[in-house]
Amino acid sequence: MPAQGRAPLPALWRWPRALWRLARAALHFFHGMAVLAWRFPSLDEAGRQQRIAWFGGKMLRLLGLQVECHGRARPGATLLIANHISWLDIAAIHAACPQARFVSKADIRHWPLVGWLANGVGTLFIVRERKRDAVRVVHEMGAALQRGETVAIFPEGTTGAGRQVLPFHANLLQAAISTETPVQPVLLRYSQPGRPVSPAAEYIDEMTLLESIWRVISADGLRVDVRFLSAQGSRHADRRALSQALHDELEHELQRDMARASTGVVGQPLP
Repeated sequence: MPAQGRAPLPALWRWPRALWRLARAALHFFHGMAVLAWRFPSLDEAGRQQRIAWFGGKMLRLLGLQVECHGRARPGATLLIANHISWLDIAAIHAACPQARFVSKADIRHWPLVGWLANGVGTLFIVRERKRDAVRVVHEMGAALQRGETVAIFPEGTTGAGRQVLPFHANLLQAAISTETPVQPVLLRYSQPGRPVSPAAEYIDEMTLLESIWRVISADGLRVDVRFLSAQGSRHADRRALSQALHDELEHELQRDMARASTGVVGQPLP
């Protein structure tokens, strides 16, 4: 029997439902581009954040995901660090923390449409293969943090399967240390009924983006939990020691969260 008494949808209905989700998500994507092109210039910061939260949350729902938030992002200058599982991660964090500016690999800047959208919401791009570029990005992150902004990074540097947190790269944490900015860990976990960690959300190994999108829109009961942990001070911190401490905290919380998953404890659904 399926978990929680939920019967699987007949295979006959999976294709039409998946295509319906894809069509609606595509329309929403182009709507978001129109908002960015014509509305963003006239909006204040609060208005922009409202639109970013709307775009991320609605996109996930149209793709078939339920979004649940536990805790809140720290207001003011903060460096968010999160585990990385999927191309869905940025939308999930933006739905709960629309003020976050992400650091993403430079390749995304050249993706059709997506790159333009990412650039429009203030994404900082890094060429990971060049060590000098990390120095440039650290300076840009530091300037943003000094202005009181929230910056978000994925210190694993790649996506994982979601059952453990991969080793962290510590370089970008220097931006928080240099500006004495608090660092707040964010735990992401994708699940389905009966599965504390959903394989449908994985974007790993040789999987293509199209294959990953199809797995997501074909899934039943897919859910993403966004859990904000307590912020930590970074003043006079050793970069590697801070990185390891943050990694261990996220790993510990992930294992606890997976263990809690069968108890029925839920977070706060986003509007």
